[in-house]
Amino acid sequence: MDIRPSRFDHPDAVKLNDQVQLEYAERYGDEGDITPLDPAMFDPPHGLYLLAYDELERPVATGGWRTQDRNPEGYRDGDAEIKRMFVIPEGRGRGLARRMLAALEDDARAAGRVRMVLETGDQQPEAIALYTSSGYTACDKFGHYREYESSICMAKPLQRP
Repeated sequence: MDIRPSRFDHPDAVKLNDQVQLEYAERYGDEGDITPLDPAMFDPPHGLYLLAYDELERPVATGGWRTQDRNPEGYRDGDAEIKRMFVIPEGRGRGLARRMLAALEDDARAAGRVRMVLETGDQQPEAIALYTSSGYTACDKFGHYREYESSICMAKPLQRP
């Protein structure tokens, strides 16, 4: 598996984003994640967007982080927010999400961020299991969906002990 930095507006990123939006819509019975995102949010040093490719150069996974600091949506100074973590159904169960998550954490840590945060939902048990087993714990709600009952917000300190 080859994980590469990319742009959020790269054609392969758009393709996988379209897929994850369909999955969100199916799981939640709505239009998908409408959190406003701009490709520049993921540009280093304020973020990073990654695409993973299989041995046939097919895009199979994606994920990014973006800088967040204290604001009215409930973020804290030093936050790095995970967005668009997704593995295509055929690629699941091979550790891709865990590898992607580790790469995002390492990059955010190197950029000086102190806490990784994410928002997922109660209809995504696989995501909840991944994050919990990776050291994330529930935290105060933040972001676009902070008022939604189905929203689950999690955080993990990025400093090394």
